[in-house]
Amino acid sequence: MHDIVTAIPGSPVTAVPVVRGTTPLPVDPTTNFGDMYVIDDPLTEGPGAASPVVGRAQGFYIFASQTQLVLQLCVNTVFTAGRYNGSYLVVQARDAILDKVRELPVIGGAGGFRGVTGYVLLRTQSINVTTKNAVLKIDMYLRNVW
Repeated sequence: MHDIVTAIPGSPVTAVPVVRGTTPLPVDPTTNFGDMYVIDDPLTEGPGAASPVVGRAQGFYIFASQTQLVLQLCVNTVFTAGRYNGSYLVVQARDAILDKVRELPVIGGAGGFRGVTGYVLLRTQSINVTTKNAVLKIDMYLRNVW
């Protein structure tokens, strides 16, 4: 997942700030409690920007802690290629972004993922602290409940 907050050549912005909180976080004074971003991030097969796109992560995140870099993440992972083209999974959870590995629940899905539950493991592959652009590795573990 490529979360592009600051435009770079060849990569348009995919995470847009829509609400600015009022209280700077002690761990990062450039980020405020309550900052909210809407995202439409590309999901690629690998970490490189030139890797084939297989879908989009569409939704939003809010900085939801007054003391830590913790998000409330609400995202639909929409597949746009391959066997699951047009299907999506819904992830909604707390994301402590400084943790090496974060486990977030999959709360549902549609299309080829109807009735699915499970979880995703998020790992920050790379981050630029100046631009706040990041690449996340997502591993999905799913099961069908029917």
